[in-house]
Amino acid sequence: YGFINTCLQSLVTEKFAEVTWEQLKASAEVQDAFMTYTVYDDAITMKLIQEACKALGISMEAILKLFGEYFFKFCKMSGYDRMLRTLGGNLTEFIENLDALHSYLALSYQDTNAPSFRAEREANGKMLLHYYSDRSGLCHGAGIIEAVAKDFFNTEVTMDILDVNEEEERTGKKEHVVFLIVQKSPRQLRRAKPNRLQGSQGIQRDQEALDTAFLRMKEKYLSVSVCLVKKSRWEVVRSMVMLGKGHLVNNFVPIYPKRLWIEEKTFCNAFPFHIVFDESLRVKQAGVNIQKYVPGLQTQKIRLNEYFSIVHPQVTFNIVSICKFINSQFVLKARREMMPDAWKIQPPLKLRGQMIWMESMRCMIYMCSPKLRSLQELEAHKMYLSDIAPHDTTRDLILLNQQRLAEIELSNQLERKKEELRVLSKHLTIEKKKTETLLYAMLPEHVANQLKEGKKVAAGEFKTCTILFSDVVTFTNICAACEPIQIVNMLNSMYSKFDRLTSVHEIYKVETIGDAYMVVGGVPVPTGSHAQRVANFALGMRISAKEVMNPVTGEPIQIRVGIHTGPVLAGVVGDKMPRYCLFGDTVNTASRMESHGLPNKVHLSPTTDRALENQGFEIIERGEIEVKGKGKMTTYFLIQNLNASEDEIMGRPQTLLDHKGK
Repeated sequence: YGFINTCLQSLVTEKFAEVTWEQLKASAEVQDAFMTYTVYDDAITMKLIQEACKALGISMEAILKLFGEYFFKFCKMSGYDRMLRTLGGNLTEFIENLDALHSYLALSYQDTNAPSFRAEREANGKMLLHYYSDRSGLCHGAGIIEAVAKDFFNTEVTMDILDVNEEEERTGKKEHVVFLIVQKSPRQLRRAKPNRLQGSQGIQRDQEALDTAFLRMKEKYLSVSVCLVKKSRWEVVRSMVMLGKGHLVNNFVPIYPKRLWIEEKTFCNAFPFHIVFDESLRVKQAGVNIQKYVPGLQTQKIRLNEYFSIVHPQVTFNIVSICKFINSQFVLKARREMMPDAWKIQPPLKLRGQMIWMESMRCMIYMCSPKLRSLQELEAHKMYLSDIAPHDTTRDLILLNQQRLAEIELSNQLERKKEELRVLSKHLTIEKKKTETLLYAMLPEHVANQLKEGKKVAAGEFKTCTILFSDVVTFTNICAACEPIQIVNMLNSMYSKFDRLTSVHEIYKVETIGDAYMVVGGVPVPTGSHAQRVANFALGMRISAKEVMNPVTGEPIQIRVGIHTGPVLAGVVGDKMPRYCLFGDTVNTASRMESHGLPNKVHLSPTTDRALENQGFEIIERGEIEVKGKGKMTTYFLIQNLNASEDEIMGRPQTLLDHKGK
């Protein structure tokens, strides 16, 4: 379908500039064609071509001719240029070998529904081309043949349809079109150029002469024989005289002996796979090895169609149909029901080869070989390479194809290993990510990356940061009154909530010891808002603690929080379980703020109070107290953030904020 679309688009844009493809595609009829036929079939092809003809105002034959020309260009662009050029030395040989090309392509494109071609040579460069196809109405062979003749053989041809009918073959009805092809060499083309001074009467006379020749050729076609005709002696002598003139290939005529210098036994051994049968398909002769694998052929009274069926070309098994496709490669398959019972479990034998008509004997000889592609198929048929004649290329094909299959299997194994490695790499990436997540939970990311690379992490000095300590009020009494598992569950619930808040406010969790929880803002990544972040975190801790129950009383636990701001030293200590630790008097002072605090209160040092000044926090003065190791200090309590709601402090989703706001 896409190819039809592309072909029509090319025809319109390249050949008819006044009508664009978009205008044609926009027409209601073409829109309907695109919408109605959603899969590729002949109906959409004909529909689109008909609409193109209607929109462009040209005949169906013109579109089909252009379509054939474009198809030839498409085949060349698709990489079949060299293969097409080697099919034959002239146009007739090219057409005669098209069926063999389609047989080869069918190995790769098994759904190919290719047409068949049969050429009958005539005198003076004329030829009858028989075109068979299961798809009626698509006889665009004229454009293809004309393009091939011009491109490959520097020849121009004219093609006229002599007859169109339907023939009943084994697969059903087939369209059979007969073309009259007249070839003109470049010299003839130059000589045949019309004179500008020639009048209309001369043109009319030429046209009448062409019509007369056309009718004469059509009459000749209706009585033509399907089998080859032997040349007269005069034609042989004339060919020998003309051998030195012109191209050698075009004038060469072989010399045949008066008698065949080979005995019957030698011939049957030299060609172990061959069958000779007459016009009624009676087997007259068979090679020695084909007799071995089809024992019924030793009885020379059988009919060939009793033991074989034709696989390719798909024609009726009779001498007339075979003669029609005499230039095609024939594939026969042995009938399983005619084989010995012990052999019926084996795959049926297939033969591939050439049919040659012997006019003097009125018999057909089928020169063939077993159709085998690998050593596995050879073994499946219980055959050996020695069964195939040494001159037969089937041996080389089997071995070369076996090597190709081995390479394909090796490639498949590499692909499977590649896929296994990809899966293992994916799993390794997942596990690595888990390990990195655990590592980043223990150490700052940039510190962990340096340790992974085997580098030493130097200690760093931070001129200002904010440190927070917290603990659970009466934790010792709770431990004395509860089971260990209850303590673990309580701390796990509390720490999980606190850990989530560290991500919300982007502060670093230093460590936990027992019920003590320590975080820092501004370390290891310096930031100017470290005090505000830690203050908001402390308010969130106080809210989260209300959701954790005391296992003794069943009421929410109470925590003390202390915060201090000042300089610290930070670095990694230890090898087996390295920790990122903070050192300095700021750590001690923050710990004193926590130990001298009150339940459910956030205790601030004077430096933290100054850092939070004019930042939107409500802070009250506690007064002067005695601090162990520090003497008298004026401290403060953090009450709330006047500019942030509870949901913002807790990092709840915005949708909940909107819902509560409404």
